[in-house]
Amino acid sequence: MMKVTDIFFDLDHTLWDFDKNSYLAFKRVFANHNVSLDVDLFIKEYEPINLAYWRLFRNDEVSKEQLRRGRLIETFKLFDLTFPIAEIDAMAQSYIDELPGDNHLFEGALEVLDYLSKKYTLHIITNGFHEVQHLKLKRSGIYCYFKTVTTSDEVGSKKPHPVIFETALKKASAKPESSFMIGDSYEADILGAKAIGMQTMYYNYRKTKPAENQLFVNALFEIKTIF
Repeated sequence: MMKVTDIFFDLDHTLWDFDKNSYLAFKRVFANHNVSLDVDLFIKEYEPINLAYWRLFRNDEVSKEQLRRGRLIETFKLFDLTFPIAEIDAMAQSYIDELPGDNHLFEGALEVLDYLSKKYTLHIITNGFHEVQHLKLKRSGIYCYFKTVTTSDEVGSKKPHPVIFETALKKASAKPESSFMIGDSYEADILGAKAIGMQTMYYNYRKTKPAENQLFVNALFEIKTIF
């Protein structure tokens, strides 16, 4: 590794346990909207559909509204359930409102942030919605660790687009060659950061096979052995 001064983290699926928090949010949404469907069965089908929609959203192939509606409509369709578009929109908004209600972090997140913050300046770069991401950071108790937070909503571009990384570096007064990006998405976090000259670490919590010569960790606490 070259000399490191600044470390940039992704938020969802990297520090903030999105899957667990999303599951709990949907339990409340279904209860509040009288949806008679087992949440576990729903989540199993929803997760790959949601990931596919986020990939389209990153590439500007769908709008925020299409993302929020489409992932619900397509999942409900698999269970032969249909709802008026007004009800879909109401559930979509309810989900966004409920999502920061639980703020479970991945094991080791606080320990690692506490360790790194004593040696480096920390930042967030996230494709999530601006207000929601700031709520997650504050309610989970980790907002204080980060000097800057850069969201795709704020910038108008999403990872892996270079603009969001360049904006984050400018806000941080950091140079790409002395900065590290840590995230769970190889496409959005790793390739995006590499393209502008940042060093990278892939958070491989899904235990997939990393790209050759890619620095990675399978658990957050392993980061302490590297920095």
